[in-house]
Amino acid sequence: MAKKQFKSESKRLLDLMVNSIYTHKEIFLREIISNASDAIDKLCYISLTDDKVGLNRDDFKISINADRDKRTLTVSDNGIGMTAEELESNLGVIARSGSLQFKKDMGEKTEDIDIIGQFGVGFYSAFMVAEKVTVISRAYGQCDANMWISTGSDGYTITSCEKETVGTDIIMELKPDGEDENYSEFLEEHELHRIIKKYSDYIRWPIEMDVTKSRQVETDETDKDGNKKKVWEDYTETAVVNSRIPIWQRTKGEVSDEECMAFYKEKFFDMEDPVSVIRIAAEGAVTYKAMLFIPAKAPYDYYTREFKAGLQLYTSGVMIMEYCADLLPEHFRFVRGIVDSQDLSLNISREMLQHDRQLKVIASNLEKKIKAELKKLMESDFDKYVTFFKSFGLQLKYGILNGYGIHKDLLSDLILFYSPKAGKLIPIADYVKDMAEGQKYIYYACGESAQKLDKLPQAESVREKGYDILYLTEEVDEFVVRTLMKYEDKEFRSVNDDDLGLETEDEKKETEKLETENKDILDFVKESLGGKIAAAKISRKLKSHPVCLTTQGGVSLEMERYFASLQGGPTDAIKAERVLELNATHPVFKALKDTVSSDKDKAKKYAELLYGQSQLIAGVSLDDPAYFAGLISELMV
Repeated sequence: MAKKQFKSESKRLLDLMVNSIYTHKEIFLREIISNASDAIDKLCYISLTDDKVGLNRDDFKISINADRDKRTLTVSDNGIGMTAEELESNLGVIARSGSLQFKKDMGEKTEDIDIIGQFGVGFYSAFMVAEKVTVISRAYGQCDANMWISTGSDGYTITSCEKETVGTDIIMELKPDGEDENYSEFLEEHELHRIIKKYSDYIRWPIEMDVTKSRQVETDETDKDGNKKKVWEDYTETAVVNSRIPIWQRTKGEVSDEECMAFYKEKFFDMEDPVSVIRIAAEGAVTYKAMLFIPAKAPYDYYTREFKAGLQLYTSGVMIMEYCADLLPEHFRFVRGIVDSQDLSLNISREMLQHDRQLKVIASNLEKKIKAELKKLMESDFDKYVTFFKSFGLQLKYGILNGYGIHKDLLSDLILFYSPKAGKLIPIADYVKDMAEGQKYIYYACGESAQKLDKLPQAESVREKGYDILYLTEEVDEFVVRTLMKYEDKEFRSVNDDDLGLETEDEKKETEKLETENKDILDFVKESLGGKIAAAKISRKLKSHPVCLTTQGGVSLEMERYFASLQGGPTDAIKAERVLELNATHPVFKALKDTVSSDKDKAKKYAELLYGQSQLIAGVSLDDPAYFAGLISELMV
């Protein structure tokens, strides 16, 4: 038969599909197997009402055969097959889907049948790896078979041939290896097994191929006891290599949590059990099933650019995307798992999703499910939740900050901070529940560690009242509470704030009086420090300590440190407006006051010494450690 040319601007369209539509060459095997599955689906459907088919459900299969000598890879099925006319129409017209036409011909009767092929282009992905493709097919109800052969966009031939059984064989003669391309890998058993497990593990029909195994065999040699020695030998046997029935498609009664966890560790290469398993079977606007896992610990690359977030997306047992990031909000990017839906609109390559309403509906639903599961875990097994939070709490905090706090109401219930009163991490809700009668604010203190914050002078007045203080020890923590602003109508208040809401009106008036009486001393201290502080004030917080360092304005000392780390160093960083607070009732203040009157040069050194002390207490680096050490020595003599 004379060679025929492809229709539909064949050369340009085929070149486009081979070189542009598919991202990875290994996708070709997924597409060919999917077509084979569709062919079996069609014949299986017909067999329900036609006894002449002669096959029951257990007889259907897909076979993979690699011949290294001939450099051929063959995918065979015993599905419905194709006539010469169908070969002409399905393979001779690019982008015409026989599967889609089958559904149209059958009408509403095929609503429950998962036909994968929609676009009619998957078959041509074979030309990404093959220089020649031969299709031998015998259609159900036909005695004769036909052979379709093509080397690409130059056209194809169709001739009659012999084939004993109904079905289709697709024989791909692989391209020669090049400097940058290794097509021979698609003939290797381990590579074929990997691709099948990755993309087609849950095709409903068994996929068979030759698999190398090992066994012990006896030799003619004997050991000292007269027993025949045994050696290990490799042998090959045909085996089913796909799992077929996805674990997420089974009910809770069929699969235990232990089996789900074992699946997670194997599928996502984690040594530890997840802290939680979420199973979803949703019906409604979008029908889908999902199995999600909340890991116990972050992988080594989690907080790096190399980490890939997203859920595996399947449709009809075929993996479409390995990392579908659009299904997870950024604040829950640590979740692993699988979503399986037939309702999503895929692009022509089936490698990517079109952004449609169904995708947004699923993503929104998953977000709610994950939040509910985390909240449930916190309430039912707090120790396990703490394990999770130590790995991913920072991600939740960043989620509060992202989008100017758009997700703060969703995530605020999931955040933990250290409580010195409880001696452990607690939810903000627990702090509010245990607030003392008359307590106005949620008090917090920022610093490097709980040990240092325990000794923070400016927290003395809060502790004296018996109030708890949340310890914020991560760089983002103060940004988080400032973004939250309130929790259950209780405002957050830093122990560094000027007004802690602890003083009576009479006490405030007394403080104002002291500031007025000591204005000259405060002005002297500010002037002596030469612009290092924005103000010197009489403290309302200090009890036993003589001095502390606080700030005014929107930038705290912790924020200053954070901005310095982002901008490469303190020189270029945003600066906090520092305030030196002095305890007017402390003997040190009296000594300073007396020295201002008697020896201003010495009083200036006292001011510098007190400022250095406040820096050390606040965990701020000294401007000049050597000068500070010398100052102490000088004043001791």
